[in-house]
Amino acid sequence: MKLLFIGDVVGNIGCEFLKKRLPALKREYQADIVVVNGENSADGNGITAYSARQIFDSGADVITTGNHAFQRRSDWNIYENDCIIRPANYGEACVGKGLTVCDMGSCQIAVMNLSGVLFMENLENPFTTADMLLKEADTPNIFVDFHAEATSEKKAMGYYLAGRVTAVLGTHTHVQTADACILENHTGYITDAGMTGVEDSILGTDKKIALERMHLHVPKRYKEAIGTCYLNGVVVEFEKKCGKCTKMIPLIVR
Repeated sequence: MKLLFIGDVVGNIGCEFLKKRLPALKREYQADIVVVNGENSADGNGITAYSARQIFDSGADVITTGNHAFQRRSDWNIYENDCIIRPANYGEACVGKGLTVCDMGSCQIAVMNLSGVLFMENLENPFTTADMLLKEADTPNIFVDFHAEATSEKKAMGYYLAGRVTAVLGTHTHVQTADACILENHTGYITDAGMTGVEDSILGTDKKIALERMHLHVPKRYKEAIGTCYLNGVVVEFEKKCGKCTKMIPLIVR
């Protein structure tokens, strides 16, 4: 079977590009299930009911999020949808959940969402949270979106879950890394799947504003860049009976 994973979709322009390209990608790679990180899909960051609908209408089956999961308080009701998940280590006090299981008929596929803690929010330990969720996922086909800043923490999670999940797919830093591999002959891994949005930008945001903030410390609000988009992601081929990843195919679609 094949799972198509799409890196962080940035803003409305990223959603529109996803809508144009995802259907053809699903056909080309014969993807059985599509997972999209949508935590930056609303203009100005976060996710709204509108941006989530755009992603589902494009052909996504599951939407994962990250540190901007709760940016839009008025849209928190989106987490009533079992196919929109947030990092599980935010804890049970927060709305939503960090694990969903999709019934594919011939098998079940679990999608788990976790957030890193290095250089990010002080959340519950993602490693112990992963252990708890693995007990709930009654299937060998488990995919983890690990939304984290530090490459070391992402790599550590990959090795920590190696042999126990089908793939660990890094998000958050918006730059696709060149380290797609299979750990311990079982678990697919990539430090970051990349992003879907304007390529001529700084992580999807307007270059001029980002540079003024970083160089001159001008207190300007970030806004999405305008221009030609690209899509980043990865196709994970796996054996549904045992959850073993057999191939990782990084994608950059312009």
